[in-house]
Amino acid sequence: MRTKDEWKHDPEYLAIVQDLLDQPAVQRLSQFTQHHHSNRLQHSIAVSYDSYRIAKRMHLDYKSTARAGLLHDLFYYDWRKTKFDLGTHAFIHPRVALRNAEKITKLNDKEKDIILKHMFGATLAVPKYMESLIVSLVDDYEAEHEFFSPFRKHIEQKLLSESTSTNTKLKG
Repeated sequence: MRTKDEWKHDPEYLAIVQDLLDQPAVQRLSQFTQHHHSNRLQHSIAVSYDSYRIAKRMHLDYKSTARAGLLHDLFYYDWRKTKFDLGTHAFIHPRVALRNAEKITKLNDKEKDIILKHMFGATLAVPKYMESLIVSLVDDYEAEHEFFSPFRKHIEQKLLSESTSTNTKLKG
């Protein structure tokens, strides 16, 4: 399992995404809560970095994967509160993210597909590329991980406490 800040010490990854990380539009993501216990920038970096590592291991286009993974949630509203007339957040926000991403960088076809199709499963937008599927699956994993992390830590502490208590009673 990677550490939270491992990406900061990966010069190849940083060379691929640093121009995007330097963009105020990307930095602004830190102002929005994503899955209760993380902000949108943290989430986007986690999706980007884990997807990059998988794509690289699979000898796929890890550069497009890293860049589009970072931009997949480039939107600036609270998705729990904002409602749309034209569809659900799952349907709308990839289009908003793509439009916002195109304002700050030139995207290739694969990067566009990755951003547009990252909600596969929640929408019927089928990924055209393996890299798109990777980002979609990693996004799901990260969302679950971010949401349940505090609960896991609480349960681990409780189990450790109970285990210590039981061991003390057995020795006494």
